[in-house]
Amino acid sequence: MPSPQLLGEYSQFFRLLSEPARLQLLCHLKQGPLDVAALIEATGFSQSHISRQLGQLQRAGLVRCEREGTRTIWQADGALVDDLCDLVQTRLKQRLQAQLEQLQVG
Repeated sequence: MPSPQLLGEYSQFFRLLSEPARLQLLCHLKQGPLDVAALIEATGFSQSHISRQLGQLQRAGLVRCEREGTRTIWQADGALVDDLCDLVQTRLKQRLQAQLEQLQVG
């Protein structure tokens, strides 16, 4: 059984992923590296909102950045983000399949 402190860390991590804006940014960055200007165009979010969300994702180890001259290029931390997305997608497919089967039987 995880310690209460570890459970608190788990809770903070899942709370981080519960914000739709952060999930949207992760989905865009999963497709490939982007700068903030491209993320603004893709999402319609303000620069300050994107920067705040990216900072939180970076502290959690889900994204990283590199400087290219005056631009900061952001990218998802590939393996971890891919694993998380695959896990959630698999679970959602299973749940939807079970619901569909119930509707067909009922």
